[in-house]
Amino acid sequence: MIMRPGQQLLLPANPAFIWFSLIAALMFNMLMNMGLWGRAAWVPDLLAVALVFWSVHQPLRIGVGVAFAFGLAMDVHQGSLLGQHALAYTVLGFLAISMHRRLLWFGVPNQAVQVLPLFVAAHVLELLARMASGGSFPGVLYFLAPALEAALWPVVSVLLLAPQRRAPNPDDNRPL
Repeated sequence: MIMRPGQQLLLPANPAFIWFSLIAALMFNMLMNMGLWGRAAWVPDLLAVALVFWSVHQPLRIGVGVAFAFGLAMDVHQGSLLGQHALAYTVLGFLAISMHRRLLWFGVPNQAVQVLPLFVAAHVLELLARMASGGSFPGVLYFLAPALEAALWPVVSVLLLAPQRRAPNPDDNRPL
């Protein structure tokens, strides 16, 4: 792949760091669900953001099966309809993998705009599954969560790509 001018060459992603970040996002989601806000509808789903990030940057390591497994873990934790988060995360992972080549050509702020429809689609799927099983509509603030998730995309990009960034160390013998 041809790199854009000024784009930094990244080191390979460490699989242990990928799994650590996903499990940390799962734990942080669980803490936010039990914490101050409870299960507020507007709280962003950090696990979904981490899954999309790694599905875009490492599609061969983090795929639809991983998204499904983490979705089941969230369903069990929340005591919600079994498969509700699993369906949403699976579709989210599929959509992220299907657009990962195009998405990486954009800058990080433009990537946030590009992933916003993915987060909206995942939340709508989750809402439809909840309402089909007899649940109630959580309110209009429910649609604030995808906007907050897209707003978190630049922060997550900086944090999760930090271990891969190569130190700027120009050398006449080593142009990269």
